[in-house]
Formats: sequence, C-alpha cells, structure tokens
Amino acid sequence: MSISINKISKAYNNELALNNISFNIKKGEIVGFLGPNGAGKSTLMKIICGSLKQDKGEVSVCKINSKKNMLLVKSKIGYLSEKNPLYLDMYVKEYLTFIGNIYNIKNLKEAINNIVLRTGLSTHEDKKIIQLSKGYKQRVGLAAALIHEPEVLILDEPTTGLDPNQLDEIRNLVTEFGKEKTVLLSTHIMQEVDKTCDRVIIINKGVIVADNLMSQLRKDKVNLEEHFRELTSN
Repeated sequence: MSISINKISKAYNNELALNNISFNIKKGEIVGFLGPNGAGKSTLMKIICGSLKQDKGEVSVCKINSKKNMLLVKSKIGYLSEKNPLYLDMYVKEYLTFIGNIYNIKNLKEAINNIVLRTGLSTHEDKKIIQLSKGYKQRVGLAAALIHEPEVLILDEPTTGLDPNQLDEIRNLVTEFGKEKTVLLSTHIMQEVDKTCDRVIIINKGVIVADNLMSQLRKDKVNLEEHFRELTSN
C-alpha cells in the first residue's frame, strides 16, 4: 500500500477532529477525499505529511511507519496545501531552486527544467511569483511538491478559486501525474472527483461515512453530489 491509515484519532480542546479513522490507498490510485468544512480532511492530510501529530493510531507511507522514520516518509510525499505558501518576491526558477536545495536534489538544474516543462511553466519561469495568475501560482506549488519525484502526491483543495479554464488545466496536470503516482485529493468540487478520481472517500464529523470506487458509482448510476449530501447532512 502507498498510504495506510490505521485507527487515527486527533482531538482539539477535547473535541474529536478525527475518530478512529482507517483506510488504505493502493499504489497508482487517485482518491478523492470529500467532506464538509470542519470534517477533518486537512487534519488527516497534515498528519500523513508529518506537520501534525495524531493522538492515536498509525500512519504508513510506502510501507514506512511515520513514527519510526518521519523524515523518510516526508521524502516520499509531495504536498500542496490549501493556502499554497509561496515566496511571492522570488522568481519561479529561484523558488524551485530553493525548494530543490531543501531536498538536496542531485542534478538540480535538470530537475527544475524537467518539472517546469511538465507543469507548463516554461514561459513564466523568469517571472516573479507575485506577477502570476492564481492558476500559475498553483502550478508553481505543484512543481514544488513534485520536484523531488515523490511517490505520493497529497493535494488539499488545489483548484479553489480558479476560473473554469485554470481549473481544467490543473485537473489535467493532476490526471497526468496520477498515471505514475498515488494521489490523495481533497476538494469540494464534485465534477473534479468525477473526472479525475478512481475512488472517493467521504468523511463527516471525523468519521469515514463512505468509501466507493467511482466506476461502481457510475455503474449504479449514483449521483455523487446527491450521495455526498445524503451522507453529510447530519
């Protein structure tokens, strides 16, 4: 398994954000992670990435237990957070060089050229990040998440605030990278899940309420948006 979540719980001020969560994601899957605001999606993603510690349970990434070797786990993950914290005064190539040096990437110039090409940043690599549209800023965030060639890609609301054209462009990039990586994608956009994901996991109030293959939902003619509303209305 690329990602294994086993009985994870997390509380804030004695209120459970995650309550005994368990699921596995196989190598090569693109999984949509859905839930209303406050359901626990971002909390779980931060726990997987190691920026937040769980109270109970175990996380393994690429068969590596995070409690035993979190540094190695982090090297296996590319993470794009919802707020995409970029250094706006840096040039695109300068920023990717900075990120690449953090990962101590060998042949960094080659790695930057490759990821710039794959994320469609070639015509913007010499611009300051602050000059870019939101869609291109998301591309920079995606490039930074992928520059060290991680096996797992975790994306928290990567298309929030994008116009329809930008949304399609980022969705296509996710689909393309999903051919070679395991992807966990948090979103509120049902169309995005329908077009991009192999599987959908729905969380509500810190508990998994559904885990379905998209192919099965389509076969059963289940409307994902209605399915989501039914499961998260209480």
